[in-house]
Amino acid sequence: MKFSVVITTYNRLNLLKRAINSALNQTIASEVVVADDCSSDGTQEYVNSLIKKLSQSGDSRLIYHRNQVNSGHSATVNAGIAKTSGEWIKFLDDDDYLAVNCLEEMARAIALQPQAAICSCVAIQVDEKEVELSRTPQVGPGLAFYVPQADIHYGMLLELLPFGTPVQVACRRDAFLQTGGWDCKFDVNCDDINSWIHVAKFGDAIFLNQSLAYRTIWSGAYNHKFSPSWRLHTNILIKEKIYALVDEMHHSHIPHLEDIKKYLKLHWSIVAIKQKKFHNLFNIIFPSIFCWKAWQLLFQAVALRRFHYQNNHIRKCVLIEL
Repeated sequence: MKFSVVITTYNRLNLLKRAINSALNQTIASEVVVADDCSSDGTQEYVNSLIKKLSQSGDSRLIYHRNQVNSGHSATVNAGIAKTSGEWIKFLDDDDYLAVNCLEEMARAIALQPQAAICSCVAIQVDEKEVELSRTPQVGPGLAFYVPQADIHYGMLLELLPFGTPVQVACRRDAFLQTGGWDCKFDVNCDDINSWIHVAKFGDAIFLNQSLAYRTIWSGAYNHKFSPSWRLHTNILIKEKIYALVDEMHHSHIPHLEDIKKYLKLHWSIVAIKQKKFHNLFNIIFPSIFCWKAWQLLFQAVALRRFHYQNNHIRKCVLIEL
């Protein structure tokens, strides 16, 4: 099994160097594609010089692609994947990085469940000085387990199965290509989740309860530029997509879509209050504040984050013995 790591970047050379090193220094060799969204900070010169240096020792794993014009995150992901040759794609943004054994552990789990289309792991969230802040929740029992395809969208809808951000996720290349790639209208704001939704139509999911990735939490993150109201709007679009894909076996016990939308409004109202962004808060929170079902879904989501996982209505959660 061959992995291709796709690193998307734009004017973050200092951070990019760390991401590249983490991909090249994996315990199993992989192809590494740097997809550059037309940077102007010396990224092109640095990566080309590194390619030349590696080639002198017979190492041809590093590939560089540069967009002709600045095209956005989603388009850059698609351009990078077009340059890959691996059976599996490991996503990586330039401000994040991988544990040295990330690909090896993913490969071990995938080899035991070859019908899988997507794989996710726990991420250690760090600050700009690489000091650990927190870890993303574990999902399910054991070190690794898989969820059948028919249960994935139900799990995503109720946030029982959060795949996470690109640094946590890998997917089968052929499944990705069948989806048509990342949708540019979601650029940076849920473009990753939108992709996971569609990739999951083509196979099972694997979750590794191992900390194999590092996600940087900092003010320069691209998603910080979006207001809570805009993120709510996108979140609703994503939930509508997931809702339409939930397998029929779960239709009798899923909440009504309108109640889910009201729950999302409560969630993003709380986010807006925490961020002291009160603009349009009234329009977000009303009339959802009076919907008991929305509060019930909110309490359930909080409980799941606190206690990590509940196997509610998931048909079978099968442990993988690594």
